[in-house]
Amino acid sequence: MNHHDSTEKPGTSALVEKPKLGSYRRHLLVCTGPRCSANSEAQAVFDSLGERFKLAGLDQGELRVKRTRVACFAACKGGPILCVQPDGVWYYNVTPENMQRIVDQHLVGGKVVTDLVFHQGPTLTA
Repeated sequence: MNHHDSTEKPGTSALVEKPKLGSYRRHLLVCTGPRCSANSEAQAVFDSLGERFKLAGLDQGELRVKRTRVACFAACKGGPILCVQPDGVWYYNVTPENMQRIVDQHLVGGKVVTDLVFHQGPTLTA
């Protein structure tokens, strides 16, 4: 094992292997907590993403999008809620129809769906 791929845990002699992730262009964080959407709507949106990403070509290659469930964003209204990183765009009312708009317009087309945005974080500068 290469020493760059592991570190020793402080206070132990156990090695911790450094995690690896495939490359991706954007990371979609979906709040699946119970307070911002009822009836597991957010979980259903999250569950639909695998197939949506495949159909849109977002499951691999240059436009690949990683998706992660989060327990709570502490926004708690207007859900389902999701955040697109590194763009810093926060969407609300992410119904199945609105999720398709976000996939088509933002994730594939690169244009924010402004009528669904409730917050926009700082933009990245390179």
